[in-house]
Amino acid sequence: MALAAASLFGPLQAQAGPGSLDYLGQQIVPHALVAHGTIVGGLSGIDYDACTQRYLAISDDRSATGPARFYGLQLDLSRFARSGSPGHDGVSFTSVTTILRPDGTPFPANEVDPESLRLHPVNGHLLWSNEGQRTGAGLQNPTVREMARDGSHVRDFAVPDRYKPAGSAAGQQAGDRGIANNLAFEALTVSTDGRTLYTATENALVQDGPPATLAAGSNARILAFDLASGAAGAEFVYPVSPVVNPPARAGGLATNGLVELLAIAPGELLAVERSFSAGAATPGSGPRGAPTGNTIRLFHVDIRDASDISGLDSLVDQRFTAARKTLLLDLSDLRNDDGSALALDNVEAITLGPLLPDGRRSLVLVSDNNFSPSQFTQFIALAWRPPAPGALATRCIDTTAATTDPAAAATPR
Repeated sequence: MALAAASLFGPLQAQAGPGSLDYLGQQIVPHALVAHGTIVGGLSGIDYDACTQRYLAISDDRSATGPARFYGLQLDLSRFARSGSPGHDGVSFTSVTTILRPDGTPFPANEVDPESLRLHPVNGHLLWSNEGQRTGAGLQNPTVREMARDGSHVRDFAVPDRYKPAGSAAGQQAGDRGIANNLAFEALTVSTDGRTLYTATENALVQDGPPATLAAGSNARILAFDLASGAAGAEFVYPVSPVVNPPARAGGLATNGLVELLAIAPGELLAVERSFSAGAATPGSGPRGAPTGNTIRLFHVDIRDASDISGLDSLVDQRFTAARKTLLLDLSDLRNDDGSALALDNVEAITLGPLLPDGRRSLVLVSDNNFSPSQFTQFIALAWRPPAPGALATRCIDTTAATTDPAAAATPR
């Protein structure tokens, strides 16, 4: 679909204004930084806890360098710098918690792939997604789960069978269905009324169509759950854009996908798309002086007029209205104070942060470095002025409130 250069919240301007987004700065964590006995890396999901004024970030480590886990962090946004060498003094890892299986034990290696994490708006528990797997090593179902702050399992959400991989490992034979490998539940967000949990596939299910290429996009699915019961509800098509750049060599890795969602209003979301092409000449350069190959874009997404496709096991030869999306920001356009391009790593996470002194709201993005020395763990801070006064007020979750009413348990701060 055609992508406009401005969002529903107004044009992108350098100065603060209604709906504007401004680059505040970044921090880059040293490779293989050790925090609380673990190697920091693979940060794929982040959320802000207004009660503690700290952040929580989940690692997609498949219990390879350490147990599947999430971190507590403090971010000092005043230390973020519009510089290619910004340091990391504004990032402090305050805790690490092991994610546990339903039986109370840590996940063995290669049995889980954590991708996103959000705070439960009523009880302060953590909601998290697991991408699953479709490889020759085996098929693993994608999951959405709730855990307590100590990492212990609370419950599973009812993921429909159409998402569960079945058939060949490659997913390219007749009758294959379910997630495509490494293109499943990357995204997770809670609706602004606190009643619905959304996840999404990164690209199409194998029975819905092919993954994104340079020539064509892919029909990902947004899946809604009732947060109280855990039951699956409506589904919507999210039209992933084609891959942005060709790889440096023919046949090289080239992919684009929906990697995160963030609810901002009833039926309205921010979406993060990450396009990667191996060796592509993207702006800026990584730690080894080469372009990173990443293009990161933020979209405004409106699902209010989209078709509910939950009754369709396959989208092939079906008529539907996809979610409407509008380009909000291409992070490749951001520049540091010296005019250099902001080099972008594999950004896969976004959260609303605290209010800024000037009344704008902070947005924080984080990259998954895949534990690779050629990549980097990057925190990017943006300033956003919401379209209406008081929109998206920071909320502190009172975990002692004995209520099932989200409005009663979430107190504005």
